[in-house]
Amino acid sequence: MAGRVRHGLRKQHDERGETLIELLVAMVILGVAVVAVVGAFGTGITLSDVHRKQASAGAAVRDYAEQVQNYVAGSGFTACAGPAGYSPATVGFTPPSGYAASVSTVQYWTGSAWSASCGGGDHGLQLLTLSVGSGDGRAVEQLTIAVRKPCGTGSTC
Repeated sequence: MAGRVRHGLRKQHDERGETLIELLVAMVILGVAVVAVVGAFGTGITLSDVHRKQASAGAAVRDYAEQVQNYVAGSGFTACAGPAGYSPATVGFTPPSGYAASVSTVQYWTGSAWSASCGGGDHGLQLLTLSVGSGDGRAVEQLTIAVRKPCGTGSTC
């Protein structure tokens, strides 16, 4: 029986490195998963910041529009006024800290169409595009409003 091999009682000396390879593959998979999770958190934080800034800019541009309308209602209407005629400083609007406000465009009603130039007069009606943006440029909100010359005692409409 010296030369005979017993079947079923073989010794297991199988150390070819599969355990090391499996460990490396597992580490790579975990590393990719961790990078994905950290990236998702970073993206979530960035998008949350952008959304907050958009919401703040949206509220500020509506406040700016209200201030422009109050200014115009209080006899602040100027025929053929350019963007400076409705600037935040002119109408008394102070944008929130970290935001800037401006008038992007002014168009004038000629009687039949809107025009970017006031060559034919504005007939007492102007279309303003107001903008409020965050200082880092991540959020810019615009609002277009129509302002008209108020009719009252002593004014012609």
